Amino acid sequence: MLAPMLEAAANLDLVFHALSDGTRRSLLRRLSDGEKTVGELAADYDVSLNAISKHLKVLTEADLVIRRKSGRQQILNLNPQSFGAVREWLQLYESFWRERLDALADYLAEDSGA
Repeated sequence: MLAPMLEAAANLDLVFHALSDGTRRSLLRRLSDGEKTVGELAADYDVSLNAISKHLKVLTEADLVIRRKSGRQQILNLNPQSFGAVREWLQLYESFWRERLDALADYLAEDSGA
């Protein structure tokens, strides 16, 4: 029972690490438009192809990006399923913040009516 929870936590750590970098978030945004080759992605950045490849490796290891070969080209796609774990984790805190914000709204409504 504990092993799957630890594995899920480790995977979530990889995802948040991957999302912590602006260039990687930008690459994900670009891939949200559809599949791209490594070269197509790299063309928009003022860094080396090697640097982009390193960012893509982090995204692939976090399972945010799926990589396939087509001849000599690497084709990349978003893996939308991997974002589900992040959504689930954030939803744990959604009710917490909703309750706090509702309480604040109630307090402010009472305070302005006094």
